[in-house]
Amino acid sequence: MSRFQKASHVLWCCQYHIVWTPRYRFRILRNNVGKEVYKQIRISSEQPGIEVVELNVQIDHVHLLVKVPPRLSISHVIGHSKGKTALRLFSK
Repeated sequence: MSRFQKASHVLWCCQYHIVWTPRYRFRILRNNVGKEVYKQIRISSEQPGIEVVELNVQIDHVHLLVKVPPRLSISHVIGHSKGKTALRLFSK
């Protein structure tokens, strides 16, 4: 499989490494909370064209490697993903 993807007039490979941290890097992503964050990030990243390449939840931060097509803004994608993850997490 090729590393690049095709659109109508462009050949692209836009991968972003994002690191999320809780406020003051509190160690809150343990046990069930970490598992729930992992699950919710996977669910919230199921938008068309978006692919989660790698996801790693540590106790005080989250590493996310994501492929996003050039037609989408990375800030919009991550803002949507963080917002949906937080809403679903705090509702439980």
